[in-house]
Amino acid sequence: MVTFLSGGTGTPKLLAGVEPVFPAEETTVVANTGDDVELAGHLVCPDVDTVLFLGGDVIDRETWWGIEDDTAVTHDELHRIAADADLAGGPRYLDDEAQTSGRDIARWRRFSGVAEFMHIGDRDRAIHLTRTGLLDEGHSLTTVTRRLADALGVPWTVLPVTDDPVASMVHTPEGEMHFQEFWVARDGEPTVEDVEFRGGAEAVATDAVRDALADPVIVGPSNPVTSIGPMLAVEGVREALEATTVVAVSPFVGEEVFSGPAAKLMAATGREPSTAGVAAAYSFADAFVLDAADETELDRSVVRTDTEMGTAADATRVARAVRDALDRAR
Repeated sequence: MVTFLSGGTGTPKLLAGVEPVFPAEETTVVANTGDDVELAGHLVCPDVDTVLFLGGDVIDRETWWGIEDDTAVTHDELHRIAADADLAGGPRYLDDEAQTSGRDIARWRRFSGVAEFMHIGDRDRAIHLTRTGLLDEGHSLTTVTRRLADALGVPWTVLPVTDDPVASMVHTPEGEMHFQEFWVARDGEPTVEDVEFRGGAEAVATDAVRDALADPVIVGPSNPVTSIGPMLAVEGVREALEATTVVAVSPFVGEEVFSGPAAKLMAATGREPSTAGVAAAYSFADAFVLDAADETELDRSVVRTDTEMGTAADATRVARAVRDALDRAR
């Protein structure tokens, strides 16, 4: 049995090729929920859904989000109506009172659906509608995720890290904004002063997550700040990682990041934006998988390979290196 911590697109790209190395029936994926937002009253869980869509073999592998060949009739119509009604585009936050009312899991991250700022396809939207409906019926996010995984035929066990609200808030000179505004609406351009995982101090890992983290854990090449950071903020997660065998795949080659805002966010939060910085952030990791061109010397076991993953075969190569690292660390 093995458990992956997944956020963003880094770990899903690794998951795309793990089957020859880690059998699906023995694999659990714990997904970040700090990126979740409530948009037009519907809970959108981007990091959970990337894993679900990958496991269901419907993900758009060009973007690594959304469903391949999905239509966007509703999304386009929302923007047409907003333009004709002379309504400003998103992101349009609901007011302060609304941010802490309604369903608890959406606290601090509620947006109007007027001219929605996230591109949501029609089939993708059906997932969010079903998720929100089940939540409103009284089911937990964990239970809802299991139902959606079953509907999509996902081979792994997929777990949200918590059933409690945790919101990744980026502090900038322009004010605080949810990570989705920072990254999707603003293209990661605002200057970052700090990152806050609001609700993290009160959130608790579910029993299912705690059980999964008792197995060996693989931290994929996801953003250490906003993909893995919200999970580490949840009570019970870091403690579990310190008590089990952990292998982490660096999203850097030395000081060069593969993709995304990891370097900018690490620097803004007082971390060295490099493989060495990732190792310092992951004090619980017993071993690392680094790119063959990464000359970083670490105080823990290291396995090197080509860590760029453009195909499933590439991901399988990295997965084999992860298996080697696990064997050395245990």
